Amino acid sequence: MKRQVASTDKVVEVAQSSNSQQKTPDILQVKVYSPYQTYFDEPAYSVSAVNDSGPFDILPRHHNFLCLLNGGNVRIQSPHGDKKIRISHGVMHVKNNKVTVFLDV
Repeated sequence: MKRQVASTDKVVEVAQSSNSQQKTPDILQVKVYSPYQTYFDEPAYSVSAVNDSGPFDILPRHHNFLCLLNGGNVRIQSPHGDKKIRISHGVMHVKNNKVTVFLDV
């Protein structure tokens, strides 16, 4: 199986497991909330948002990460479908497959 490495755009060969059991996909625990409301608090496959550097994605096993979010949509892909949350600004913290987005702070 081949995969593209996002940081270098190189395509690399990835060995497939000889195990015939299907693996469960990696999951993030995502919480998006403000002081007065929780908008999302469930497992998810990915989170997409925009900061001053541009659009970015958070996937399972992402490095520790902290950033200020620009206005726009936070898009969450979860086992229950996609969810878009419109924000004016926020702070995102990523650590150990947990994504926390603080809004209105």
